[in-house]
Amino acid sequence: MKPPKHILHIIVIAQFFCTSLWFAGNGVMGDLVTNFNLASSALGHLTSAVQFGFISGTLLFAILTITDRFSPSKVFMISALLGAVFNICILWEANTLSTLLVFRYFTGFFLAGIYPVGMKIAADYFDKGLGKSLGFLVGALVLGTALPHLLKGLNTLFSWTSVVLSTSALATLGGILMIRLVPDGPYRKSSQQVQLTAFLSVFKNPDFRAAAFGYFGHMWELYTFWAFVPVMLQSYNAIHQNTDLPVSTLSFAIIAIGGLACVLGGYLSQSMGLKKTASFALALSCVCCLVSPLFFTASSELLFVGFLLFWGMVVIADSPLFSTLVAQRATPEIKGTALTIVNCIGFSITIISIQVIAALENVLPAHSAYMLLAIGPVLGLMALVKKRVI
Repeated sequence: MKPPKHILHIIVIAQFFCTSLWFAGNGVMGDLVTNFNLASSALGHLTSAVQFGFISGTLLFAILTITDRFSPSKVFMISALLGAVFNICILWEANTLSTLLVFRYFTGFFLAGIYPVGMKIAADYFDKGLGKSLGFLVGALVLGTALPHLLKGLNTLFSWTSVVLSTSALATLGGILMIRLVPDGPYRKSSQQVQLTAFLSVFKNPDFRAAAFGYFGHMWELYTFWAFVPVMLQSYNAIHQNTDLPVSTLSFAIIAIGGLACVLGGYLSQSMGLKKTASFALALSCVCCLVSPLFFTASSELLFVGFLLFWGMVVIADSPLFSTLVAQRATPEIKGTALTIVNCIGFSITIISIQVIAALENVLPAHSAYMLLAIGPVLGLMALVKKRVI
């Protein structure tokens, strides 16, 4: 049975509204430092707090099989409301670094009930064409990721408190939209009891394991690339003295264009197949990693920006396809748990990758540190080639 046309639209809109909580903090980090007299090092700590919150949240959700035991739409709505509350808490006038870290941690924690749960809801509605559906869903997340860079470029139009309030209002609206307009899908199979080992047992399936390892390789590259896009642009400006690339605006464009790539990849997978399309995108992003040092010396600004725009597309195009493969190869009763634990491990890998590149960027010559991002795609491609994934 084909689901109503509005279902996908509502899921995508709710996902975008709610995941704005994740990256809204990044857009007001400078204001938090100024208003609460924080050290500059607080920027990294506050960013990491959200990531750690998300990782611990996804781990707990997976262990308790929450998404498979309870209505995903209800889990999404409750998580959205609680995430909105903790997001608003950063406006408290008596905040210190410790309280801000707690509030950002719990914002990340409840995002574990939004991002992977949104994919679970889509998987419960779309059996055929899931890759295309998740392409729209991950595309919404990509736009949310890019949004802080746009807000930073427009910081004269919005106060930092209005950004916080508006994102919490959007998250609340997203949760309400999901619970009111998206009931449990026709392909949902409920798990009746706690399965504490379900998040480990999913990896016994070799097809699932290959798809998950492909996703892990993709994640090694993705978030580190996004984190260092502004650094890459600043480095190019420093190397070419007469160049003044607008860092914030271009960072938004380079990351946001990945949302279009997710949608295009979803449509392309319908003719090429999920595995082939995901592998093709992963291979292209691997090539971008390996040749990246060459473009920093290019005298043409258009060539450099064009390369980053292309990299911004292929680095994310495979993400919804890997999530689709994971969902399709998981046991239906624990599909939500499977998506959640894969997200948990994937985002844990991003922290390691970001720290490695940050430590080596100023040690290795001529921006060659970015070549190390190819490690993930290479290992991901090896996992896909070793085991046939349909």
